[in-house]
Amino acid sequence: AKKSVSSLSASLRDILEQNDNKAPATPPSPPISVAASLSAAAPLSTTIDGRTITTTRTRTKTKTGSSSTTPKPSLSTLDSENPYTDPIITISDSYDSGNGEFSSLRIVEGEVHVHVKIKPDPFTSLENKRHSQYFSFRSTLNPESPAVRESLSGAKSVKVKYVLENAGEASYADAFEGYSTFVTTKATPFDSDSWGRVDDAKYEGGTLSWTHVHTLEEDGDDGALLSAYFAYFPPYSQDMHLSLVAKCAEAKGATVESLGPTIDGREIDFVTVGTGPRTCWIIHRQHPGESMAEFYAEGLLNRLLGLDGTWDAVAEKARELYTFRIVPNINPDGSSRGYLRTNAAGQNLNREWCPSPAPATNDNIDDDDDENATYEAPTLERSPEVYHLLRRMDRIGCDAFLDVHGDEELPFNFLAGSQGMSVWGKRLESLHGAFLASYERANGDVQGKVSYEPEEAGKGMLNVCSNQIAERFDCFSGTLEMPFKECWADTTAATATGRMGGVVDVKVGWGPERARQLGASVLDALCYVAPHLRDEGEFWKDLPEDDAYVHPSTKY
Repeated sequence: AKKSVSSLSASLRDILEQNDNKAPATPPSPPISVAASLSAAAPLSTTIDGRTITTTRTRTKTKTGSSSTTPKPSLSTLDSENPYTDPIITISDSYDSGNGEFSSLRIVEGEVHVHVKIKPDPFTSLENKRHSQYFSFRSTLNPESPAVRESLSGAKSVKVKYVLENAGEASYADAFEGYSTFVTTKATPFDSDSWGRVDDAKYEGGTLSWTHVHTLEEDGDDGALLSAYFAYFPPYSQDMHLSLVAKCAEAKGATVESLGPTIDGREIDFVTVGTGPRTCWIIHRQHPGESMAEFYAEGLLNRLLGLDGTWDAVAEKARELYTFRIVPNINPDGSSRGYLRTNAAGQNLNREWCPSPAPATNDNIDDDDDENATYEAPTLERSPEVYHLLRRMDRIGCDAFLDVHGDEELPFNFLAGSQGMSVWGKRLESLHGAFLASYERANGDVQGKVSYEPEEAGKGMLNVCSNQIAERFDCFSGTLEMPFKECWADTTAATATGRMGGVVDVKVGWGPERARQLGASVLDALCYVAPHLRDEGEFWKDLPEDDAYVHPSTKY
């Protein structure tokens, strides 16, 4: 998908003209707020090097009180050798996983507002919609702009309000309530530990907004912080993915293979680790905008293979109990394109795990009778990622399975089970309960009371990944969800064997590092349930009371 760099050129000196007579005797204290009121006017458009530069005319008051029309700016105000040096602020998503399109710059009650739009995913034929929610973009203040040099002379910083103007059209718009945007001022968005959250994000009237102060002068050891990246969750790039896979390939006891190519031609990497009798598949990032899933994979692989040089008794035991098949990113195309839920063909991979009834408007059907029309899935044309993976799983088998995701709405880490499948019974229920209880003991970021409402017995959606795997292999299978919002964690949890110590340091907000820790901690829970995965006896009678299954709810 083509990325674009959108920019607005405006003269702050002219914008401030209305307030010249009210200017204080001494310069205002930073950060500066630019005061003005703009009137709507016809745009001026000119094409340069294949790009369209759009400017506006605004109405300003003359000394006599009459109105005049002043171009702001015209091409004559641009550097003839490099016409893109003049914009005051530029918005760019031209990097791996970027998503954000400049809309407008406005002055509202004396404050600079930059409006940005979330770009939607391609049309999803089965769900008959275009998903959107994920965003990631860079904003840069241009100190060489004449407007900045002349109008903001002496200012040390500029406060800007960012507005996602189409947040209300997102797939889970209400989930923006209580959410805080991620921000970093590093030169790259891929320094994962540099990200933090803004403290004034607000969702109202269908928009998500927050403010950021861009510094114009060096501050201590830092240079001028002219640029900032904003994201729904810190991105995990294809380069980061390839670096992780390369480390695994060089590690003792690991093998890296490809399941097959994606639509864009990327390899679907999977890592095999361990020599145990039980086969455990863990896949990540079916929904590409849920980048926390690959941070989870990084933490899991780092511990399992000792990539940091640390020996770990639990990891060694896990390698003896299991042969792991780990797919760090099953949807690399959608990830690089900055999509929320789809692959390059516009398909939601987590609805591609078996054929299903086709919607009435769907063109991809194989039956002339609309009432009995079938949406075929997975296919090499629409969902090669699932096609390749499912066939490999059929050849190898599966005893335990996790599909790792991120959830927009619930501020918890949780496990969604396969309660709606015909194979669900006391055995799978007990495995679910024991796995979660052990996971909670290992990491206080895990809990079992809040999750999706379980599907009714026998009425589960078979085209959903974890449901299909449970039914297909009669095995423990679940969808592990992590939040986009700040995580409600147990800060007092005790631990028995958890490498991460059980207790969560909430001073480190929910983000990449705690997602890595969650991935590392899953080995404790998997080791705990391994003896019972194929146990045909009533093993649940010997489990402690704390391991009992808890019927979850979305209420909290």
